[in-house]
Amino acid sequence: MLRGRQIINPSTEADVVNDVPFQLLASRHFPTWLAEQRISLAFTHPPQKLFLIGLKSDGSLSIFERTFLRCLGIAAPNTETIYVSSRFQVWRLDNALRPGQLAEGQYDRQYIPRKVYTTGSLGIHDVAVDADGRVIFVNTRFGMLATISEDHSFTPLWRPAHLDRLPPNAPGDRCHLNGLAMRDGRPAYVTSVSQTDEFDSWREQRNGGGVIIDVQTDEVVATGLAMPHSPRWYRGRLWVTNSGTGHFGYIDFQRGRFVPVAFGPGFLRGLCFVGDYAIVGSSKPREGDIYSGLGLSEELQRRREQARLGLFVIDLRSGNIVHWLFIESNLREIYDVVALPQVRQPMAIGLLTDEIENTLAYEPTIQAGL
Repeated sequence: MLRGRQIINPSTEADVVNDVPFQLLASRHFPTWLAEQRISLAFTHPPQKLFLIGLKSDGSLSIFERTFLRCLGIAAPNTETIYVSSRFQVWRLDNALRPGQLAEGQYDRQYIPRKVYTTGSLGIHDVAVDADGRVIFVNTRFGMLATISEDHSFTPLWRPAHLDRLPPNAPGDRCHLNGLAMRDGRPAYVTSVSQTDEFDSWREQRNGGGVIIDVQTDEVVATGLAMPHSPRWYRGRLWVTNSGTGHFGYIDFQRGRFVPVAFGPGFLRGLCFVGDYAIVGSSKPREGDIYSGLGLSEELQRRREQARLGLFVIDLRSGNIVHWLFIESNLREIYDVVALPQVRQPMAIGLLTDEIENTLAYEPTIQAGL
């Protein structure tokens, strides 16, 4: 199924602290597809990497990575700003380049960590930005949607009805609320592995206990899913990864069920769209943990395939995987992916080298008004 590849060595600009060696493999026409769609991609690779994928001037892939510990959710409300959640913080990275300016003679976006919000350990999963520019995130440790607070770790916004009997300040991952879909700039749907309210009880509900909840009505709109993740509203449909089975598809609201469109060999998680295509992240299940004993294992065995770590490009019209990008390393997970339209070759300034000390951007003239 997955034939033809080229090997891309990682950029030498990578942060070099506790790095795990890795190599990227791309399907033969993946760079051409990026050029045709006029996009770059950004994705998170727990436990510590943010990847930026673009094209060099010769048409070959540009791979840039930076270190953010336990990075999961990523949001790009536009191509000038990226938000990334980490172990106990939410970072805002802003492009420092003026229109037409290039960094190092080649990069058309240079994302610099400009602001950080310290939240404490909330297990932040999906991150989004609403129509008012407010950062919304899934606070998995407290089982709620929350937003940034200037004075506290977070401001609670919404909690599912099955957790209503608990005090709002009670920490503990009970149902593994994880995914957030925005619609018309507002929180619309969330995914949860279960509807349980006892600490860690969601682990017993991984096969078939997953649900999707309408945030505005508190109604459960779909049941019977296996560890669902990454709900996204696109072209009038609610799309989601049924991660425990390895399927990507959409929700039939009339039946309250998941409709599979494509199978990807891996624990699918992370989702964005470009035109007629979905870009889906894929992780390798780990033996002996929460990923074991799922339907995905049986499906991989039946198809005689191995789980892959990377990205799949799925044609929505046919359900076929048409392009892919794989990571070969000892790490096993991808969490989220976003597209950066009209961006050719992005890069970012990291926190572990002296680049951040020596990268300066400032107004060209002195401002009056002291």
